[in-house]
Amino acid sequence: MAGLLCGTKRRKQVNSLHEEGKHAINTPMLPSGTDLHPEDTLLEENAERTMLDPTSREDPKFKDLQRVLIDWINNELEEERIIVKDLEEDLYDGQVLQKLFEKLSGQKLNVAEVTQSEIGQKQKLQTVLEAMNELLQHHGSPREWHVDSIHSKNLVAITSLLVSLAVHFRAAIRLPEHVSVQVVVVKKREGILQTSHVRKELTTTTELMMGRFERDAFDTLLDHAPDKLNIVKKSLITFVNKHLNKLNLEVTELESQFADGVYLVLLMGLLEGYFVPLYNFYLTPENFEQKVHNVSFAFELMQDGGLKKPKARPEDVVNLNLKSTLRVLYNLFTSYKNMD
Repeated sequence: MAGLLCGTKRRKQVNSLHEEGKHAINTPMLPSGTDLHPEDTLLEENAERTMLDPTSREDPKFKDLQRVLIDWINNELEEERIIVKDLEEDLYDGQVLQKLFEKLSGQKLNVAEVTQSEIGQKQKLQTVLEAMNELLQHHGSPREWHVDSIHSKNLVAITSLLVSLAVHFRAAIRLPEHVSVQVVVVKKREGILQTSHVRKELTTTTELMMGRFERDAFDTLLDHAPDKLNIVKKSLITFVNKHLNKLNLEVTELESQFADGVYLVLLMGLLEGYFVPLYNFYLTPENFEQKVHNVSFAFELMQDGGLKKPKARPEDVVNLNLKSTLRVLYNLFTSYKNMD
């Protein structure tokens, strides 16, 4: 009996050593600090799996992108009383993605309302992603997401999908520019796991993402002559204050002080020589929609005055996009610079 127990113990030790050796052979190139789930090491031959590098997870720009996307989703689904706090934990089962797609597209998907089982969740995800991909196919960029990656809470896949949706539906948000993350790619070749690092670009510039490829002097100015930017801003500040001072108003910061649209509306009234009734705009706007209303109204006044429709979107100005604000003000400057 003792011999049998010893033999059993010995076999367990051998098996344990065998597993340790197998793990050591299979993971010779894994970077330290990389969290692997069991399924990451149980790959089929020639299969691969990707995961976010821990250093990128803590990147401030990546965190900012997640925050913007979470705020956007919560704003869109406010009437559904859905509150997203974490993209990985709240979007993997397809429920929030379904509601978001239906709100943005106006389409109703034929899926089960609540699914608890993994099979049910994946079936819902499949339907939701197929509908999304049909809309997004015209963008031409390779998709970083699929049912398994979303359901396994792959943050890069989830974020990539949300960015594509925001761009497609021209969401009234300001996506942080030039956000990229480092991804660890694990592949199985001849029974051995091999890893590599790949840089994934999640966002580019606002103009490129929103489909406005036409470059102008302000693109050149910011890209190649940022030192001259302050000169332009000072000239524009002098111009707007020349007129706003008549109402005892003064601008010191272009990017923020025109974001609610109030000064834009008042400035147009001064430039065109009329009083703008206060019921036409919000003198003290309290939310994003009221600010967008003000800027949109100012754009209408500009067109009524014979100016071309601004290239910028009202949402861009409200979201403190400096180039958009500069374009709008420069348009006014060139048209009214000789006015007293």
